[in-house]
Amino acid sequence: MNGLRSAAGPAGATGQMREVIKKAGVLIEALPYIQDLHGEIVVVKYGGSAMENKENAEGALTDVAFMECVGMQPIVVHGGGKAITRGMKESGLEAKFVKGLRVTCEKTIKIVERIIKDEVNPEIVRLLQEKGAPAQTINGEAILRVRKLVEVDPATGQTMDWGFVGEPDEVNTAPVRKLLKQGVIPVITPLGMGPDGKIHNVNADSSAAAVAKALRARKLVFLTDVSGLLRDRDDPESIITTLKAGDVEELAARGVIDGGMLPKVRGGLEALKFGVGKIHMVDGRMPHSLLLEIFTDKGVGTEIVSDEQK
Repeated sequence: MNGLRSAAGPAGATGQMREVIKKAGVLIEALPYIQDLHGEIVVVKYGGSAMENKENAEGALTDVAFMECVGMQPIVVHGGGKAITRGMKESGLEAKFVKGLRVTCEKTIKIVERIIKDEVNPEIVRLLQEKGAPAQTINGEAILRVRKLVEVDPATGQTMDWGFVGEPDEVNTAPVRKLLKQGVIPVITPLGMGPDGKIHNVNADSSAAAVAKALRARKLVFLTDVSGLLRDRDDPESIITTLKAGDVEELAARGVIDGGMLPKVRGGLEALKFGVGKIHMVDGRMPHSLLLEIFTDKGVGTEIVSDEQK
């Protein structure tokens, strides 16, 4: 047929035509969001099951490639927790976590750096490029200046020391902006340079929030392993679709927000204070959850907004 479409009339293809019209409706619904977000920076924290499962990874990075193709400026800040844990196990080291953060000794930081730089980051860049999206690595320690993470346990009064783990203090945005100007997606490793001149492991959620804050991104999206923030963690239908910043601490006190969600939410709140438009939490296991959250009226996750926003 030389690529020509058949001229079958509506009467003979009613079901097919309805499907086509339905698809057109989806595109029309997305149009105002594509127009509104054209040229805007969107930081995507990529990790968890979205990274570990091949099918999920393909879907999430296809979404990022789509965002770049329609004129947005996506930035990927990735984790690598499970790959690092596997690497530690192979080296005879046991992974230890305190308050959801990996305790990182001198041996561990070497494994973290190797896994992140030699395995995880190159694979993300490769998959994006495979989908026609220009992407390039930015090593976190080249742009993130961090302070050593040390806390006092309020219950015991003892000092908690995670070793070579840092909290972002400063972000050099110049290398990131340079890639964005060239139409390239920056893919940033969750590493930072400490005050001692040594590389530190940095929570990927905190890294993403720091980058979004420094760039005053329009959106900061966390890909998670749940459908969003749930009022009842045992009920996936109890998702909080929109959460005001002022309600976060009450939910944290009640235990609704805890564990790995806390650094995401608190990092997001800090980003909101510095001009980031909205924070989104979506399920990285759901096919194309990024597109469904950003380009549809209802969305599929939780959005966190400032108290002034409607």
